[in-house]
Amino acid sequence: MALSDLLYPDNPKRRQELIHLHQELLDCMSTNFCATNELARVLNEHLGCTITHIQMRENSTVKENCDIIIQAMSEIQRQVQKIDSVMKEKLEPVLYQKLYDIKEPELEKIAIAHKVFSIILGEATSTAGMVAIKLLGSSLITLTVSKLVSLLVQIGASVLGGISITILGLGIEMILHAILGAVERNQLLTAVKSYEKHLAEFKAASEKYQRVIREVTSLVRQQVQ
Repeated sequence: MALSDLLYPDNPKRRQELIHLHQELLDCMSTNFCATNELARVLNEHLGCTITHIQMRENSTVKENCDIIIQAMSEIQRQVQKIDSVMKEKLEPVLYQKLYDIKEPELEKIAIAHKVFSIILGEATSTAGMVAIKLLGSSLITLTVSKLVSLLVQIGASVLGGISITILGLGIEMILHAILGAVERNQLLTAVKSYEKHLAEFKAASEKYQRVIREVTSLVRQQVQ
């Protein structure tokens, strides 16, 4: 038993908490990578976008992986904003306003959007208008991605940011060294609290982000069937 464990008997429990929280963070990030790629695929296939597929880098730090997904999410935001700009440019003001009028039938909105993309792309898929309307009408542009990007920036800048995502395979002591450089009780408590705070917010924002994407991709699958 390490001397620090004799001095602070609750350290082993805190260590296990850190390992569990770290794995939860990585699992959540991995799911966000997959969800982002799925949304990018739909945008590329149906709306003529060219968003690059992203992948977690196992030899990189948490911050470096945060930066990868932030860049992809920011590109998705730009593409959705571009879709909005195209609609505004191509449509008469009255028709453009209809796209955001909650009283207007969704099928009519989809038909308007599809007509625009058929002109832009030459031949749009049958789901193009539906995808465009779903993205423009959801909170993806404003609240969802913006909140998640903000949390990713915070995580990258925190004590978690410099940790390699493969650290779990190196053992408990290496994890503690990477996070703290020591095993003092107050430092362990600080690290656990930091993980818990960031992870709780990150998981909630991630679930909302993934839910929006599931709604879009589910509609696409229904159309294909």
